[in-house]
Amino acid sequence: KFQISLSPEVIKNIDEPEIRQQYLPTKEELEIQEEELNDPIGDEKFTPVKGITHRYPDRVLLKPLHTCNVYCRFCFRREKVGQADEILKQDELENALNYIREHQEVWEVILTGGDPLSLSADKLASILDQLEAIDHVKVIRIHTRIPLVAPEKISDKLLEVLDREKALYIILHCNSHKELSDNVRAGIKKLSRAGIPLLSQSVLLKNINDSVEKLEKLFRSLVEIRVRPYYLHHPDLAQGTSHFRVSLEKGRQVTSELRKSLSGIAQPLYVLDVPGGLGKVPAGKEFIQAKDDKAWKIQTIHDTFVDYQDYL
Repeated sequence: KFQISLSPEVIKNIDEPEIRQQYLPTKEELEIQEEELNDPIGDEKFTPVKGITHRYPDRVLLKPLHTCNVYCRFCFRREKVGQADEILKQDELENALNYIREHQEVWEVILTGGDPLSLSADKLASILDQLEAIDHVKVIRIHTRIPLVAPEKISDKLLEVLDREKALYIILHCNSHKELSDNVRAGIKKLSRAGIPLLSQSVLLKNINDSVEKLEKLFRSLVEIRVRPYYLHHPDLAQGTSHFRVSLEKGRQVTSELRKSLSGIAQPLYVLDVPGGLGKVPAGKEFIQAKDDKAWKIQTIHDTFVDYQDYL
């Protein structure tokens, strides 16, 4: 039902539980709960053309492909990743780029998918060239796992492709300090020395990083290699992922404790992506309040209020 792929770097470190649990499938994934969704963050309703998600006014997601070198067992796009018909054909890519050209309000384009750095250097260069040529696009962001799972792909050719006049940021998806092997650190160092701003996003995952000690080690390790922690995501209601989920209450307790011991530069924003395409909200008290023992009242970015339940 769900794609499986392991890279040599992941296989080499597969004995580490924090790595093994992220990539090796288990029978628990087949236990799909009634409340789980095949589009947990509501991409589909904000997809005006194939390959584009336009949820926020000033930025869009551009998804040229849905393949990765590895497939995270908790992925919120797990129904789509690895599907051949999800890769944009040339005319579909042109339609997606035309959408960006026609929408003057788009200030930032976020390349995601799939993993954009799984593209060939020439293909990636072509996409970046076309985005740079759009005057109203000022910022390009690339979300990737490649430096963590296939650091050998951080080649001189790739660094040359990523050298841009417009602001280009790379967001690394990293959930445990155990992922930061010597090879991975060397690949990330190449990106840093090339002058590319590096941030990270992580997912709060049961038995992988759901403690103050593990998150503190992760975020300190990232800052030490010049990667600024950006987002800590509350796990989504993706199908077959209940064994990874942590309660919102625990997430808030852990992140509150981190504020007592971590430098501000090492603290990401803990966020919840509200189901149904209602966007990310900070998981603090100003946006999320307890309603009863099980439910939470969420204030969305649209200043509406919805109920949310963990479904552990």
